[in-house]
Amino acid sequence: MAKPADAAPDRDTLLEIYRRTVLINRTDERFRALIKSGQLAIAYYSPRGQEVLSAALMTALRPDDYLVTTYRGVHDQLAKGVPVRELWAEYAGRATGTCKGKGGPMHITHPKTGVMVTTGIVGSGLPIANGLALSSQVRGDGRVTVCCFGDGASNIGAFHESLNMASVWKLPVIFVCQNNGYAESTRYADGTSAATIADRGVSYAMRAVTVDGNDPALMHAAAREAVALARAGEGPTLIEAKTFRFMGHYFGDPSAYIPKAEMEAAVAADPVPAFRARLIELQVSETQLAAMEAAIEAELEAAVAYALESPFPDAAEIRRDVFKAELAA
Repeated sequence: MAKPADAAPDRDTLLEIYRRTVLINRTDERFRALIKSGQLAIAYYSPRGQEVLSAALMTALRPDDYLVTTYRGVHDQLAKGVPVRELWAEYAGRATGTCKGKGGPMHITHPKTGVMVTTGIVGSGLPIANGLALSSQVRGDGRVTVCCFGDGASNIGAFHESLNMASVWKLPVIFVCQNNGYAESTRYADGTSAATIADRGVSYAMRAVTVDGNDPALMHAAAREAVALARAGEGPTLIEAKTFRFMGHYFGDPSAYIPKAEMEAAVAADPVPAFRARLIELQVSETQLAAMEAAIEAELEAAVAYALESPFPDAAEIRRDVFKAELAA
């Protein structure tokens, strides 16, 4: 795996990565708890085990950089900065959500923080990301587009077509494969012939790296370097970030297809407490971390209350945002 020479972010950056990590982690806990209690009835895809990856990746971006992610992307959305209240309201299908409750968990969009598209079709985000990157290239706005997807998406045509086009046109786009080892319920080796996803970048003369996505310093360094190259006009990078998911592909999936020993080993190496322990070793005080965690819990309490107390969309919203004549209605 790639080990950049300048892998260590500074203290403030590490703390910001940790803040986003905890926000994702606690949000996921609350979503699962509310679904179990019957307070929410939604489709949900837990990012548990992949929190550090997204937090480290998005911290390397500017607020105005673009993100395209998937329906399993709540960790990406939070890490990129989607407001917690509006995100919760959208997941709950409320009118105060990012898409007025009409997108739901599968289609979170929030252009103010650069979250342009959350796709519900595997692999469909890659050509969309190219379009956003081409727009930035033509306008010269300096933005970089990041596209997140799973290892299974690397086996469809849109992946290969998009990498080829991005390389030919030197687009300012970064393709991030969050390789958690399973494409829904299919083990990586059973569905992918390449030893690594990064190997496929060679076919398109594209810079490609494999990195430990659960290591905040390495993940951030890989993302920072890719962003710098893209912003300088040096073209795209394919980042294969190795990680693992602790839950099934969807909420309710018992993930019986994952060998027990493999799951136990991954959970034992849980990147969230490991990151916290690393910060303490770096002389970050327990008091500071506890205060950060308490503030996140308070923010979540307010967000959940806001979402559950918000109204559902009015019936008139069925047609609004669909037909041009009704956009101003």
